[in-house]
Amino acid sequence: MAALVLVDSLLTAVAHWRHNPATQVFGVWPKSPAGPMGTMKTSTARSALFGPYSLDLRSGELRKFDTKVKMGEQSFHILCLLLNAQGEMVTREELRTKLWPSDTFVDFDHGLNSAVQRLRDCLSDSAENPRWIETVPRRGYRFVGQVEWQNENGTATAPVKATESHQTVEAPSRTSQAIGKVTRRWVVAGILILVATALGIGYWVRTESVKRQAVRTIRSLAVLPLENLSGDPGQDYFADGMTDELTTMLAKNRSLRVVSRTSSMQYKGAKRPLPEIARELNVDGILEGSVARSPNRVHMTVQLIYAPNDSHVWAESYDRDLNQAYSLPSELSATIAKEVKIATSSVAPQRYVNPEAHDAYLHGRYFWFTTLDAHLTLPYFQKAIELQPDYAAAWSGLADTYALEGMGVRPPIEVSEKVHSAALKALELDPSLVEAHTSMAAWLLFYAWDPGQAEAEARRGIALDPNYAELHHLLSYILEVENRYAEGEVEAKRQTELDPFIHPWELGTYYMSERKFDQAVQELKLQNAAHPQDSDILFDLSGAYWLEGKYPESQDAYERALGLQNGQQKKEEAHKVWLAGGEPAVERWGAEQIKAQARKQYFEPEFEATVIAYTGDKEETLKYLEASYRNHDPDLVFLQNQPEFDFLHSDPRYQALVKKIGLTPAY
Repeated sequence: MAALVLVDSLLTAVAHWRHNPATQVFGVWPKSPAGPMGTMKTSTARSALFGPYSLDLRSGELRKFDTKVKMGEQSFHILCLLLNAQGEMVTREELRTKLWPSDTFVDFDHGLNSAVQRLRDCLSDSAENPRWIETVPRRGYRFVGQVEWQNENGTATAPVKATESHQTVEAPSRTSQAIGKVTRRWVVAGILILVATALGIGYWVRTESVKRQAVRTIRSLAVLPLENLSGDPGQDYFADGMTDELTTMLAKNRSLRVVSRTSSMQYKGAKRPLPEIARELNVDGILEGSVARSPNRVHMTVQLIYAPNDSHVWAESYDRDLNQAYSLPSELSATIAKEVKIATSSVAPQRYVNPEAHDAYLHGRYFWFTTLDAHLTLPYFQKAIELQPDYAAAWSGLADTYALEGMGVRPPIEVSEKVHSAALKALELDPSLVEAHTSMAAWLLFYAWDPGQAEAEARRGIALDPNYAELHHLLSYILEVENRYAEGEVEAKRQTELDPFIHPWELGTYYMSERKFDQAVQELKLQNAAHPQDSDILFDLSGAYWLEGKYPESQDAYERALGLQNGQQKKEEAHKVWLAGGEPAVERWGAEQIKAQARKQYFEPEFEATVIAYTGDKEETLKYLEASYRNHDPDLVFLQNQPEFDFLHSDPRYQALVKKIGLTPAY
């Protein structure tokens, strides 16, 4: 069938060529006066489209996601030459001839290299990992991207290379030999056009086949951070917030695995080849785009890429009033699901969200993810609720913020009921909101000390969204508290698989709770190599080494963690203590440091008990644990799971404390 279509197309092309000699030769150049570039012919092709870029061949304007990219005249001419070559190499000599007249005296090599680099900068391309322009060493360049041509009406056209004809047709009085040469020349030209047409048809068929294959095989997707094109860095929160909401909506499709927001955010601003990013995130589809927000409008452009061969599958632009911005992620999610031929999950109809409330909510979540600072997030969630009291997501954000305050900022007794009320309100307003179930499950575990009810709530949330990494993380904690370590380890691994960036220390600390200290060390060493600036991983690694009895290694990790968190002075101070008295001296020094800080700011007594436990002082450790119980510290629910407290298991006071908390005795 394909062969019949090809033959039919060839016959049509021959007929068209024979009856329209003016169309025998056409190019893709914009109108241009004679000059360094020569005399160039034009065709109906008006625009060249590749990836997120469109090049207007007449105005010379280059746009990325409909936003104009500044490009100089030389860059424009080089790009036109490369596009016109249709994947063939353009030699450096050809570029010199076209770009610089013979009477121009320049350092050609340096000039050309600079001009090509400026063009690459316009296209966010690189010579090391070319996506658009490939260097042929010492010879020239070729355009390696997929190009779609459009005419004035926006319909596709298929231009061939522009040619310059200086041939004068011989007069009829010339000899038959000359006439024969002209005739053969026309025949050859016709054959070349037929070949070009066949190749064009074959390329089109192959391209469409690739697209269809991409549609069939996109079953995993990463949403890269939307680029903020508002011209105001202060609008980053809006671009990041829309990225987060789009990721959340896409993840509701059960048949599509969507990489978590935290993992994708690692690539914010990264100018790296998409296939490389896709390999690192283990996905076959990439969604990238931009968002620009004005006082009353939102413009968003996105495109879907099939990562294995970097082919464009789908692209769309959206213009909405600010009042409608909240619905864009839901609309996009449904469109993308349709494009990749997956069934959409049933999602509750979205309620109207006040644009100012939505903006405040995005602000709050932005600070939540970037700072985890309750003082910054709290005012925005409160503002969102004031503007729209039935905004379920804002109530969930408020519950999370209050819960965070009770874990080291304020005494838990001051916030426990606020956490519960806000989480309950979120669930009442929207039972389908997975974040609301997460907030409630967290309150049940950490503030109500009720792991059984917490597990039931967490599983309700996971039933709504099996790929929500934070709930698997929370469920691993719940199962740990219930002493169901094997099941909890499965959930910890699942969380790490879904989102390796949000809690990189998760699996290592879980191994410590299981008393698998050698596995904890190996896991935390791997995570330290991947996240060398994360002091929490190093503190945990120090603890794992200490529990193994490897004190020099523990001290090394401890000093590196202190250096990252508190600066060089504390690191050097700890090293001097180590040299003077070894590990016992360092543990006593660490306990005194925490006590001194606690006199200046609020600390959970449970945290102080943990640090003091390393000194082996049973009486003082139990004293702080009793104070932690009176304070109702959230982390006290892990009393039986922390190996640093193992030396207390035989003490009746410890056993009584376990029962008062309501835990099932494990020792």
